[in-house]
Parts: sequence; C-alpha cells; structure tokens
Amino acid sequence: MTNLAVIYYSMTGTNFKLANWAKEAGEAAGATVKLLKIPETASQSAIEENPAWKAHTEETKEIPEATLDDLEWANAIIFSMPTRYGTVPGQFKQFLDTTGGLWARGKLADKVVSAMTSAQNPHGGQEQTILSIYTMMYHWGAIIAAPGYTDPALFEAGGNPYGTSVSVDKNGMKENVENAVKHQAKRTVNVAKALADL
Repeated sequence: MTNLAVIYYSMTGTNFKLANWAKEAGEAAGATVKLLKIPETASQSAIEENPAWKAHTEETKEIPEATLDDLEWANAIIFSMPTRYGTVPGQFKQFLDTTGGLWARGKLADKVVSAMTSAQNPHGGQEQTILSIYTMMYHWGAIIAAPGYTDPALFEAGGNPYGTSVSVDKNGMKENVENAVKHQAKRTVNVAKALADL
C-alpha cells in the first residue's frame, strides 16, 4: 500500500485547493492519503490584519498539522505552497528544519516527492520555488517525481515540467490546473508503487 502525505501551506486557500485535488487523485490511484497543513508560525496580529488569511485559517482549523511521524509514515509526499520571493515560505522551511533527527536515522531516504506552487505572476518565482524544494529533498535522498511533459494537462496548465504551478490574482486562479494536479498526484503514487515493487 502506498502511503501518500499531501502537505500544504496556504494563506488564503489556493494551495489548500491544489492539495485537495492531489488528495482526490491519490485516493483514486489507490493510495492511503493524509491531507496535512504546515504549522502556522506567523503572529496572530499579522493574520488578523488580512481578512482573507483570517477567513482561511478559520476555515481549515480542523485540518491536522503535519508532524515528523507523518513524514516517517509516508512513502510518497506531495508538497504544495505559495512562492515567497522565489523560494518557499518561512513556515515550510521552519518545518523542514525540524527533520534533522529523521534524516540522521535515514528515515527520509527513498521517499517519492513531488511539489506544486502558486504565485501572483507566472514569472514570479514559481519554477524556482519548486526547484528549491527539490534541492532540500536531494539532501533527504528522496526520489523526485516531477510531472515532466507526460500528459496534455501539463500544457493546458502552463507547461511547468517541474510541478504544477498556478498564477493567482484577486479573481482567483488564472490557469486551469486541476487536471495537471491530478495527473501529478497519480504519477507520484505510481512511481512510489513501482519502487515498492523493486
């Protein structure tokens, strides 16, 4: 059985939506899936100042936070988060910085990992954010399951071979990425299954 952890960070809901599509596709591909959020480290006052952030925080308060036990449980992981100045949000980096003990015991090696992101602009650091996640995963000894150009849905979503990325403005997502997310999740599960059969 493939255990898939879909781990996201989202301020206003975009990456929560991407993560939910990945969860649906992972389950359809036969995986046992946990939908988990990165623990929030921003101050309550910062959240309160942004009505959309505050509303999303309230909307998702029942979603469990990712833990080190979840990372050890999973043999496949999909990360989804917004880009911040061409790299990952501090919340995600803070979480990964707690994984040293697992890493030292070899518990993160051979995890199948894929990543997704969002930004306001198509050239706002989306590809670099995904690649920065993969750089960290190389240190784990993870197996990267990038979507490449393995399905027409990738072209419809903007053609990012590293992982699904979407541009978002006040009207919502600019590209239609649902099918790309679902293909990426299915591919991640299938790679994990193939490795388990070796």
